[in-house]
Amino acid sequence: MQRQGSKTMNNKMHRGITTDEIRQYEEDGVICLRGFFDLDWVHRLQDLIEVDMANPSGMVKNIDAEDATGFFFGDTFVCHHVDGFKEAVFKSPAAQIAASLMQANKVNLLFDQILVKEPDTSTPTAWHQDYTYWPVAGDQVSSLWLALDPVTFDSGAVEYLRGSHRWGKKFLAISFDPDQTYDEDLPEVPDVEGNRDAYDIVSFELEPGDCTIHHGLTVHGAQPNRLENQRRRAYIQRWTGHDVTYNPRPNLQKMLRDPMIPPGAPLDSDLFPLVWPQ
Repeated sequence: MQRQGSKTMNNKMHRGITTDEIRQYEEDGVICLRGFFDLDWVHRLQDLIEVDMANPSGMVKNIDAEDATGFFFGDTFVCHHVDGFKEAVFKSPAAQIAASLMQANKVNLLFDQILVKEPDTSTPTAWHQDYTYWPVAGDQVSSLWLALDPVTFDSGAVEYLRGSHRWGKKFLAISFDPDQTYDEDLPEVPDVEGNRDAYDIVSFELEPGDCTIHHGLTVHGAQPNRLENQRRRAYIQRWTGHDVTYNPRPNLQKMLRDPMIPPGAPLDSDLFPLVWPQ
């Protein structure tokens, strides 16, 4: 347990990850875990999001679609900007969850992120893979998406193409920033939204403290927040395992800074810290 002010923050998983859950993650490329973060973590992270939104980092960018209603806020590398997020990286159950599901003997944090869809936000999250945005090579790449509000289809639940991480395909990264484009020689993501019946789409309604973990190659997107009185706040951590190495390429998602490690090397660095085992 880690003392945070007058609060005792729980840094242990309330139960182990089962072999069936590992198998589901490996086969489906996504899994939902219920209640692995208690309400102390939820309230702490809700407060930290408000701190960041009031004073965003230099990594924040406008991700609202043109002529959109509402407000879609995102900031990355937040543990390097607001110290409280470091506790969620190093002292929460997250790293051990990621290590267990990826069957990794170590995990590094690539970066953490907050995404907020305010009520009546019409901007969807385009269908995409995470992997092709990032300077990584290897299979053990995952994202943990922690709900800090009740999440339903109407409030912007993330949807996943079950098994798409094993299609053997990498798709061109889609820019969420009008000032940034990606030009790797990769095919575009299929038109999932226009052909929903052709795909095995899965999503999860979540309560605060529930999380999903998906593979870096799993194709996913999210609906607008169509509700008029419900926020959709999420805290996301991007994790890598022992088989992942540094793979810098032109026109990737902007990293906070140069990690000062050579191509092909393990990620261990101040920018991509080794979190588990400590």
